[in-house]
Amino acid sequence: MVVPKIPIVILDDDSGSRRSMQLLLQGRGFDVRSFASPELLIADVKVSAPACLVTDYRMAGHDGLQVLDALRAAGWRGAAILVTAYGSPELMQKAIAQGFQAVLDKPCKESALVNAVIAATRRERDP
Repeated sequence: MVVPKIPIVILDDDSGSRRSMQLLLQGRGFDVRSFASPELLIADVKVSAPACLVTDYRMAGHDGLQVLDALRAAGWRGAAILVTAYGSPELMQKAIAQGFQAVLDKPCKESALVNAVIAATRRERDP
């Protein structure tokens, strides 16, 4: 039996960080698409319906909290993980209250990112 790959989308305006996360998750068997801008990601998510979003917090002109709000308003209900180099207890509390399953410090440890994605997508599949 062929097990379908779990679709993941990554949003980060830093190309190095975005590519690093994409290669890591693809290497672990996820079907990963990455985006540099929220506009392109939001248009794609409406079509592809990924299981999980991994988004940077602070980007030029946007933040990850706004992106999740826009996706939810468009009807997307997948899991979400926030990565940030600007972490604080207040941001973590706000992100979790908004619906992020995890908040990770950036740069992310490989194991932390992989484990967060696995846990978040498992919760989405087995509520």
